Amino acid sequence: MTIKHDLDLPALAAWADERRPHALFWTISGAHLYGFPSVDSDVDVRGAFLTPTRDLLGLSRPADTHEKTEVFAGREVDFVAHEAAKLFALLAKGNGNALEAVFSPLVAGGEALLAQLRPIAAKAACRASVHHYRGFYQSQRKQFEKDDPKKVKTLLYAYRTVLTGIHLMRTGEVIAHLPTLNEVFRLPFVPELIARKQSAEFGTLTAVDLDFHKWELDRLEADLEAAHAESSLPETGPFVALDRLLVELRLGEAKDSIGI
Repeated sequence: MTIKHDLDLPALAAWADERRPHALFWTISGAHLYGFPSVDSDVDVRGAFLTPTRDLLGLSRPADTHEKTEVFAGREVDFVAHEAAKLFALLAKGNGNALEAVFSPLVAGGEALLAQLRPIAAKAACRASVHHYRGFYQSQRKQFEKDDPKKVKTLLYAYRTVLTGIHLMRTGEVIAHLPTLNEVFRLPFVPELIARKQSAEFGTLTAVDLDFHKWELDRLEADLEAAHAESSLPETGPFVALDRLLVELRLGEAKDSIGI
């Protein structure tokens, strides 16, 4: 899948490397991945890093997640990077955020590592992944009901999340890009919502048919539960394969440090 964008991916990777050395990969998430960025959308950089083995041997435990929000090239950038052990543990549980970071088509750096990781991570798209998509969808649904005035961004996030979850349960494929998902689901109102979101990040919905969207979201939530009940995916992710890859990465880093 190719996603059109106006991002300088190499520059974003260099910026992220300065903030978290020993990176394994950097990808883009958020509105740019979902297919409805606006001119004032921030950029969501996601990645993983490998803590030097020496730093793991002492009494102090290094942080396993680094988060920052800064401005780069005139845009706000939201940066989240997990240590490899944490990311792999999330993948073993079928976590949707981890899956979307690994399978994002917007790769800023780390193609070689992703080529190793993705065949294993594909098996982490499992029945347990429904917990992430159900929970995230329900939080966006509640937020939309609280919004006054109603926000197109919140509504799109609810639709994107539930459709990603349904598609994953049915096929095992991780797709977070709403226009691509809608080629499958063919919801006729989605293109208009995307166009309204792209015109303004915090745009509001006027004269929105709330009863219609409530019915649609209820229907899709039921489809998510049915897809989960009928799914033939494995129950959980490939813990052993992820564990083996992590050990190989740590041993390789240790060998490199002593020149073997």
